[in-house]
Amino acid sequence: MKRFGLIGAAGYIAPRHMKAIKETGNILEVALDPHDSVGILDFYHPKASFFTEIERFDRHIDKLRRRGNGLDYLSVCSPNYLHDSHIRMGLRNHCDVICEKPLVLNPENIHFLNILEQESGKKINNILQLRLHGAIEDLKRDIEPDKIYDIDLSYITSRGLWYHYSWKGNKSKSGGLATNIGVHFFDMLTWIFGPVVQNKLYVSKKDIMSGYLRLERANVRWFLSCNEKYLPTNVKEKGERTYRSLKIEEKEFDFSKGFNDLHTKSYHHILEGHGFGIDAVKPSIDLVSSLRRCRVVSIDEDSHHFIKKEIK
Repeated sequence: MKRFGLIGAAGYIAPRHMKAIKETGNILEVALDPHDSVGILDFYHPKASFFTEIERFDRHIDKLRRRGNGLDYLSVCSPNYLHDSHIRMGLRNHCDVICEKPLVLNPENIHFLNILEQESGKKINNILQLRLHGAIEDLKRDIEPDKIYDIDLSYITSRGLWYHYSWKGNKSKSGGLATNIGVHFFDMLTWIFGPVVQNKLYVSKKDIMSGYLRLERANVRWFLSCNEKYLPTNVKEKGERTYRSLKIEEKEFDFSKGFNDLHTKSYHHILEGHGFGIDAVKPSIDLVSSLRRCRVVSIDEDSHHFIKKEIK
């Protein structure tokens, strides 16, 4: 049984980590969040210690380590801009780290984390759950190595006004839309179809981004939004608020199911020593970071059809 700590216990993604810790037969020893709306702990780990101040949390896990019953893992579910700092805390306390996406906001931080990882002898693992999705694993196996594929990626996940008032709507804290909701898809695509050869950005706003990627083995038109107005009509008519579509060679690739247990699967993968480390995550961090600096260009023949039809 491994002993876990968790930072960001009141956040949206934290229950998936709590569930994964429990379902892999381990224990959450201590949790941290500045907000105390963490009743979900009662369901998964009612005996976990809880702190709202990071200084007391840091002191507590340091004491555990010095008494010989320190944490084995620290799970980081905090806002994106704090990941780097919280990963460092885990390494300083002799923990392996499991971090939500994105690992960091800026590529230069990866270099220093790599140094700290080597100094500590511990490993940083990033949650890249799409790589463990059965349909996506099959897709990677089936890709023809000498073929260039045409791909359309569309992802709209409707968010209310709160989104733009929270840290998620602050580009300096979230990294912007492509980083916050798109990084998993970019990781999946570069993992399967190879590195970025060309990158164009057509729209970059707080609620919508769209561009074109030429990868080693694919041409990708992509569209991301958190605004429900861009939902296709048939999706709105069903009362649904999320639209996820990946078309490969004009054929819809269905990976709509199989998401419920991917965090538990990720934890199994990590505990078995097969976690996705710094080298695995670097290409997607490089890409989303570059999108924050990209100059927006005029719509052309490579742009996504949503842009051509709906963006005026």
